[in-house]
Amino acid sequence: MQYTQDIQSMCPIARGDLHASSPIPMEGRWVNPKDVIAISGLSHGVGTCAPQQGAAKLTLNVKQGVIQEALIETIGCSGMTHSAAMASEILAGKTILEAMNTDLVCDAINVAMREIFLQFAYGRTQSAFSADGLEVGSGLEDLGKTQRSQVGTSYSTVTKGPRYMEVAEGYVMELALDEQREIIGYRYLNLGLMMNKITDGVSAEEAMEQAIGTYGRFEEAVTTINPRQA
Repeated sequence: MQYTQDIQSMCPIARGDLHASSPIPMEGRWVNPKDVIAISGLSHGVGTCAPQQGAAKLTLNVKQGVIQEALIETIGCSGMTHSAAMASEILAGKTILEAMNTDLVCDAINVAMREIFLQFAYGRTQSAFSADGLEVGSGLEDLGKTQRSQVGTSYSTVTKGPRYMEVAEGYVMELALDEQREIIGYRYLNLGLMMNKITDGVSAEEAMEQAIGTYGRFEEAVTTINPRQA
């Protein structure tokens, strides 16, 4: 190690007792991390690209500094979805420090990695107070039984009002309107449930019928409309 002349000419002064870093909660323990291998937990990070055209949500399950499970969810950008596919191959097996300094193809995913790294470094993980953390596979469980991301899409204009297009239950097929033409419910198609039934051998037509449901006061509607056409 090299020192400038100014430093070399200084006289040494002893330091007092060294204080350890502040402990952070980690999988049911309090840890004073010094190395990446001390980091464990499951957490989430969200990022956008520079134009903020789309967003990425990253979920990582880390054990002793190494990413064991990675879930990447994207919205708003078609290119980002393909970048997420590549990132899913890149992330597993890397330490969180390696991952933060790896090009994850898309700026939004890179930003999400930066944000999630902060969650781990400061002990703000979802599993901070869970003894031994969450088992590998817990990230996938966030998607629910049909293993589809939660997506919501709604649109409105001053002249024509709101349109619900996709909600937690699924793809909105019809909006129910009352006498004042206010939305009081909707009929939806649960795409994940439909595809699961088709995979199980149910015909596409029957699977679709079984995956359709209603929400709110749909049966009381004075009229119904297709939110994408009317």
